[in-house]
Amino acid sequence: MIVSGIASGPARATALSNAEATFLDQLVTASAVLEQRCVGYEVDGAGGVQLGARLLGSPDAAMALIDAYAAAIKARDGESYDPGKFRPEVSETAGKTFRRVRADLIKDPKGACADYGDTSVDRGLLRRY
Repeated sequence: MIVSGIASGPARATALSNAEATFLDQLVTASAVLEQRCVGYEVDGAGGVQLGARLLGSPDAAMALIDAYAAAIKARDGESYDPGKFRPEVSETAGKTFRRVRADLIKDPKGACADYGDTSVDRGLLRRY
């Protein structure tokens, strides 16, 4: 009985749509560039929402996924977060993407920063300064 209660309900992870997975991958990649302090890049918040709106169909959908990613980061870091915005599937997928991109950035900082950073600029998530 307890097992079935754990497996059901709002905490159950659902699959990300293809559009969500694409936007999340791009969002996490840009955040990894910033986290690794790649020189010459900063966040382009409006551009990120615009990209998400194009992929997901609305600015509200883009902001919901951005908020879910922010909740995942806070949960991982042990900070308080809005449980209504936390999505386990976002947390899991973001963690895998972040680890992959970060490993590339550590292995080849100059090349990977340029590749991932410039790609994130082209998508509108980051801008050069």
